[in-house]
Amino acid sequence: MEKKIGIACDHAGYEMKEFLVGYLGAKGWEVLDFGCHSEESIDYPDFAHPLAEAVESGELERGIGLCGSGEGMAMTLNKHQGIRAGLVWDKEIARLIRQHNNANVIVLPARFISNDQAVEFVEEFLATPFEGGRHERRIAKMPLASCQAK
Repeated sequence: MEKKIGIACDHAGYEMKEFLVGYLGAKGWEVLDFGCHSEESIDYPDFAHPLAEAVESGELERGIGLCGSGEGMAMTLNKHQGIRAGLVWDKEIARLIRQHNNANVIVLPARFISNDQAVEFVEEFLATPFEGGRHERRIAKMPLASCQAK
């Protein structure tokens, strides 16, 4: 995997995003920062959509989204047909969203986890390969087009 990743947040996730950008940069990752760029109140979709578009287009293989609960960011990202964003609050969830769901964006609830947990979850997400097999069939059924064709 290319060591290039995108990241986007809202104001509640800004501090953790800045921490992760520094951490990943120190580990040799090129981080494309889609914002936001301060703790001033903003609307998370304004930053989630550009991240999703970069992943969908193939510019990026994976991304990280952050907001207070993680829910708004996850809901917005998952409106994109080519995105499989998973909300993570536990290391095993980080592993499973990759292993079973081939998630391409990890979403973190910045108000409910620590920076150390964020690093642990992101590292697990990045290190875990997709298992394939029976999971491929399920993932193929996710896009709306696969349901409407029947």
